[in-house]
Amino acid sequence: MYLIDTNIWLERLLDQDRSAEVQRLLAALPSRHLALSHFSLHSISVILGRYRRPDALIQFIDDLFITGDVHLVTVPPESFGRIVNAMTSHHLDFDDAYQYVATRLISGELVSFDADFDRSDLRRLTPATVFARLTASDTPPA
Repeated sequence: MYLIDTNIWLERLLDQDRSAEVQRLLAALPSRHLALSHFSLHSISVILGRYRRPDALIQFIDDLFITGDVHLVTVPPESFGRIVNAMTSHHLDFDDAYQYVATRLISGELVSFDADFDRSDLRRLTPATVFARLTASDTPPA
């Protein structure tokens, strides 16, 4: 399972410089292998609202959860101590610490462009890294 960080989704949604890299990954992985944190969902919603892109938000929700099978990960209140610990021990801000804990909760891997995670013990992957791993593998994910 891959937890896809906010910046990855926004790269594609806003058609930024590395959008094609993200698209290759999303096309190669079945949606059931992807996860999105609740925090990311709300952050993306706020940003698309600021860009006055309500249609993009509706399409995003539909693609991920209605027609897709992306997992939505919530860090429960009793795990917020873990978020604070990640903030302190790895010098992460709250949103990165939330992603860190969400990734740990699902025993997954984090896909992000954010180098702040490199200060943690969580190995950060980029879309290109995951795509290379998938294409080098004899067996693609089912």
